[in-house]
This record gives sequence, C-alpha cells and structure tokens, in this order.
Amino acid sequence: MTTVGHLRNELLATFRRNPKIGFSVQSLNRALKLTDAQDFKLLVQALSGLENDDLIHQNDESRYMLGGKPQQLIGVFHGNEKGFGFVAVEGQDNDMFIAPPNTKFALDGDTVEVTIVRQARPGDSRGPEAAVTRIVEHKNTRLVGEYAPLSDGEHARTGFIGTVTSHEKKLARYPIFIKDNGTVPELGDMIMAEITEYPSQERPGSMVGLLVQNLGNKNTPGVDVMSLVLANDIYVDYPDDAMKQANDTPDHVTAEDRLGRRDITDQPVVTIDGDDSKDFDDAVVAWRLPNGNFHLGVHIADVSYYVTEGSALDKETYKRGTSTYLVDRVIPMLPFRLSNGICSLNPDVDRLAMSCDMEIDPAGHVVNHEIYQSVIRSHGRLTYNKVNQVLAGDAEARAEYGDLVPMLELMAEMHKILYAMRHHRGAIDFEENEAKIIVDDEGHPTDIVLRERGISERMIESFMLQANETVAEHYNRQHLPFLYRVHETPDEDRIKDFIDFMATFGLHVPIKKGQPITPKMLQNVNTEVSGTPEEMMVNVKMLRSLKQARYSDEPLGHFGIAAKYYCHFTSPIRRYPDLIVHRLIRTYATQGTDDAVQTKWAEKLPDIAVQASTRERHSIDAERAVDDLKKAEFMADKVGEEFDGVVSGVAGFGMFVALPNTVEGLVHISRMTDDYYGFLESQMALIGERTHHIFRIGQTVRVKLENVDVEQRQVDFSLVPSDNTPTTDLEVPKQPSRAPRRDNNRGPKNDHQPTERGKRHNAKRPTGQAKPFRNSIGNQVRSHNQGRKH
Repeated sequence: MTTVGHLRNELLATFRRNPKIGFSVQSLNRALKLTDAQDFKLLVQALSGLENDDLIHQNDESRYMLGGKPQQLIGVFHGNEKGFGFVAVEGQDNDMFIAPPNTKFALDGDTVEVTIVRQARPGDSRGPEAAVTRIVEHKNTRLVGEYAPLSDGEHARTGFIGTVTSHEKKLARYPIFIKDNGTVPELGDMIMAEITEYPSQERPGSMVGLLVQNLGNKNTPGVDVMSLVLANDIYVDYPDDAMKQANDTPDHVTAEDRLGRRDITDQPVVTIDGDDSKDFDDAVVAWRLPNGNFHLGVHIADVSYYVTEGSALDKETYKRGTSTYLVDRVIPMLPFRLSNGICSLNPDVDRLAMSCDMEIDPAGHVVNHEIYQSVIRSHGRLTYNKVNQVLAGDAEARAEYGDLVPMLELMAEMHKILYAMRHHRGAIDFEENEAKIIVDDEGHPTDIVLRERGISERMIESFMLQANETVAEHYNRQHLPFLYRVHETPDEDRIKDFIDFMATFGLHVPIKKGQPITPKMLQNVNTEVSGTPEEMMVNVKMLRSLKQARYSDEPLGHFGIAAKYYCHFTSPIRRYPDLIVHRLIRTYATQGTDDAVQTKWAEKLPDIAVQASTRERHSIDAERAVDDLKKAEFMADKVGEEFDGVVSGVAGFGMFVALPNTVEGLVHISRMTDDYYGFLESQMALIGERTHHIFRIGQTVRVKLENVDVEQRQVDFSLVPSDNTPTTDLEVPKQPSRAPRRDNNRGPKNDHQPTERGKRHNAKRPTGQAKPFRNSIGNQVRSHNQGRKH
C-alpha cells in the first residue's frame, strides 16, 4: 500500500536525480505512476510535508524543485549601462552581482527582492550572485531627458510623437516613447516625462510615458541645471495655497506675536554669515559672567510660528524637506517672503526667535541652560571675512565693528574652549577643501576658488553644535518624544576590516575584539597618521567604515562628533527637522506634556524622520550633480593640458585624481599603458605586474586632461610618465574567473550618507556618485552650522 512516507522517499530521490528541474504536481504524478485518486491526495500531502521541512520549494512558475526556498532579500539595484547590476542590501558589506538575464528589467535605484543563486566563493572578496525576483518599488516615476521626434509614419503607426532619452548612462538605454497629448516639443528640448509603462518582457528596451513639462532646448542657459534639479525630484514651484499663506503673513512682528515671549531686544545679538548670504536664521551673543563662566545665547528664527502645523505651507515644507543650494541659485524650502523677510533675523528690526541660553564653564561644559520663545533685534549683520579680520587685528575692521570687538574676542576664546572639549571626548574632525564655482550671468563657470574656513566660521559652528546638543539633551532627560540627528556606532565587522587594513601598514589600532568602539579610538588613529603619506588613505578607509547620519525619533547619539544627544535646532529656514524641533518645544511649553500630546508626537515623528532623511539625500544628489556638471564644463576647454593632482580613489578599473581646485577625473586602467595593473583591495592600491609601480590614495601624480564629457559630467585623465613613481614588493593575487568584477568604489559612509552612494559602475563612476573622499564628517558637521552656503 502506498503511504506518505513511501512517497516522500520516492519524491526526494526524483528531485535529487534532477536537481535543476522544476516539476508540476501532474508530472510528478505521472513520473511515480500513480493512478489512484487516493494516491494523488497522498502525493499532495507528501509534497506539502517536504516543503514544510524546507527540503523542496516552489519556483516562480509554481513548480517544485530540490532544496529549501531561497532566502528572499530586499535591496537597492544599482544598474550598469551594459545590462548587469548589483544589489546592495542594508547590513551586508558585499553587494550581490545580478547578471543581465536576471535583472527582471529593474532600473537603477529600484528597490528589489532578490534570491541568491550562487554564494560567494571562499577567499573571494566579491559578493554572491543573485537574481531579481520582484521589483518592490520603482525609484523613478518621472524622468528628465532629451526629446527626439518620430517620423510621421512612425507617429501614425505607433501613436507616439517621439522619444525622451535620459542623459544618465544607466537609464539612457531605455528611451521613453511619448504619447500624443496635443503638445509637440522640438528636437533637443529637455522634457520631464511621467512613466506609465516600465521595461517588461514585451517591451524590454524602452518605456512609455506622458509629457509633463518642457524645460526648453538643452543649449538654453539654465536648462542644464534645471534638468538635474527636476531629475533629482527637487520641487521648484510652490502650490497656490502655500504661496497665499506666505503672502498673507505679516512682514513685521505684531503685538499679538509678542504674547508669551521674552523681550531681549536690548541684548547685543549679532548675525555672522557669508558676504552673499540673504537669509539669517541664527544670531549669537556672549558675555563673561561674574563667576568666571561664559554666557552664550543662541537665538534661532522661529519659523514654526509662521509655518503652522497642518497648513498648506507646512505640507509643502514637509514635502521639500530642505533647501537645495546650487552654484548659481537656491531652491528654498520656504518662499522668499518668509526666508528673506519676516523669518530672517535682519539687522535693526524685531524678530521672533527660539532661544537657547547657556552658561558654559572654562572647561566647555554647559552648567546651566534655558530654552524659551523670545523677541530679539539683531544689532549687526556681521560677515565671516570681517570678523576674521577683526580677530587678526586688522585696524580698519576693528574700527568698523567698534563696540562689538570685545564680544567677538570673547567668542573666539569660547570657541577654543568648546573645540578643546569636543576634541577631548573624541569628536572626529576631517578637513577637506571646499570649492566655490564662479559662474557668469548665463551660468557658465568662469573660475573655481577654494573656500577658507577661518576662526569666525569655526566659532559659529561651535556655538551651533553646542546649542544642538543642549536642546537634544534637555528634552531627552524629560523623556519626551523628540526628533534627533543620529550617527550610530559603526558595525563591528566594518571596524574589524578597518583594523586589518591598518595592520597591513604597520599601524596599530588600540581596539580589542568585542570592545565597544568609541569616537576617541578613531580620533587617536587620525592623530597617529596626521602628516604621514598614509593619512588620506586611512581617512578614506575610516569614513567607509562609518554609518550614515540620519534623523530618528530615537536618541541613538552622534558618533562623529562624540555627542550622546544631538538634534538639528539651528536652521529652520532651510531644514524641516529644525522646524519640527521648534514646534515640539512650543507644544511642550504651551500645551503641556500629558499622554495625549506625547502619544500624538510619538506616532508622527518616525514618519517625519524618514521623510526628512530621504529629502536630504535628494538635495545632496542634486547639489553634487550640478557641481559635477559645472566642473566638467569648466574643464572642457582645457583638454590637452597637464595638471598636478592627488590620487583620491582607487578601484579595479582605474583611479580617480583630484586637482587642487577639487575637480576630479578618472585615469582609466586602459590609459595606464606602461604595464598591466592589478587591484590589491587590502592595500587600496593598483600595482604593475612588470614595473611594480604602485598607486595609492593620497599619492601625488601628474596627469593630462584627455577628454571631458559635459553631458555625462565626467572628466578623463591619463598619467604623465614620471621617474618618481614608487614601487613595491607587493603582488596582486590572481582572482578566479567569473562574472564581471564589481567595481567596489563605495562613497564614504559618514554624516550624510546619505545612503550610501556606493553605486556600481563599469569603468567610470556613474553620474551623481559620491567622490571617494568627498562629503566627509568634517564637511557634514559644518552643515550643522545651519547648512549655510558661505
């Protein structure tokens, strides 16, 4: 008699003989020669039992196959213009390779579900191979691209008027066929199209969409920048109801506005900003107290008073999340009437503020503080340049600022104390060059100049950091729902990799296995390598071991600045999280902290945190894309010229070289013609097989500009031969042959990161990818200084 146990054995034997074949129930019934209806029921039971025991699974076609159900993972697909791609899964170091037949037509940036089809080989630094099983969410619902009309015949035959093709390499292979809606663009116009049909089995190489907006011809000044803005999902125009609310807002402080506020208009508060700043959202004041301590007042524009909860303007600022600062314009979070008017702390007029007064002892500790709503009056619109001149002893600048000079000198003294305090506890400080791109009236770049951060810039940064910490700690100690800026402790595995990397250079990291990682430990590494040839390379590796800063309703601390409590309180004109922090402060002060109030915010804050973090990434992507565009445009007429540079990134396909003006280009391995070079990942180095030449991050090189692709925002260099190229005894181990090597050029994981932007590419960094040593902790800590663009 046939039993379930007997059928299980028969089935397992069948599956093991045919491990790669999927069987339907009917085919198994025939293979086992079962004819009785009762036997068929037993077969179904046996299959169900084997499946429950994870011995077999059903594939996408509902056929049974040997082995347990493959693990389903969710990640982000990073495509390549050649058809393959990689999927990055949060918490996993090695991304999964996706062969062209296994992408399921996913587009770059899509969130996908994958199944591993081959595990990583032991000893191979590359990740496993996987197949996309489902597209969870498309990243792009709209795309910006260049329009080309179809012929009259094609139009009549297909119903489409033309195609829109993205300038992004990874998306350019999927033209969007535009339906006829009565609007006919011209050849070369940049079009925003809404995607209605994505690539599929029936239409593998194209998409279908509707024309949403015509930006104008691609050669018209400003269209290039606006194309990138819209391509990165940055909102430009305000809806009518939001603009009405802004226009209806009074342009002065009324008597009603002053109710419940402390009037401190007699205090000599001042704003200190860049020469070209138009909106001022922070003011400071300081004096020495009789007990020898310092009084520091940080007064921030009270934007939340005007952008009321649930209003049209509130919904729009939530959607935008942040202002976006481009080379020739700002796309503000708030309408101009607010950002440059009633919410800007302009000199000699009363303004509403949210104030944080701190008493700071000579060791830099806040011993007392008070947070309250206020009315202030700025006593001076000071500039960084002038304050730096004052502090340097410039007689003319000191005469101009007159009675404010003693306070500025006191502020400089306070900054040194606060900086020393942060350094002592382990704050990690990476310095890097920051560039300003100068453009003419038509947006063409004419120069790139380096910004210098003097004492005044660092001073304001110190004050804002301290206010952010003080506010976060205040509400955390009250156990109230709050919105924090967090930068979590790095994962142990990443730190272990970093320690192993340091050991290859004979550098010791005083971290034992299982020992908690502290910022001080990494700061000590920074100090140890400071001034050495390995400094830049170690900094890059360290940055990649760190996590990405984000917003959270949980107080997870800020590792990069060694702060247990941290929030964004100081820049509500250009950041929605700061506006929310102010709204929370007012709510708790005026409505109390009962269960209903706390429950409301506990439910709202997680979504606000996710939205703010997401919009921050969009803004950063747009800013970087425009910077890269203008830098490429600036270099376009310099092809053939030679430059001195520094190796800023190394990968299997070549190396990136940064010029002193921060322009960065690729020396592709195919242009390194003096030898065959292999990539030694453990050393982050390219090594020549015959010459034993070695190229590492931080190494100085001479390069020749070979090509500039402005449209793709890419710069290509070749190496100028040198007799001073260092050599090594190291050898590159032979890699097993397999699918295309993943070019593992991760962007630094740091105080934005944004997500990381470790996109994969073949031969060239994809447009919009993070630079190997860009967006460091130091630069992003500076963004806490209201994110102002100096």
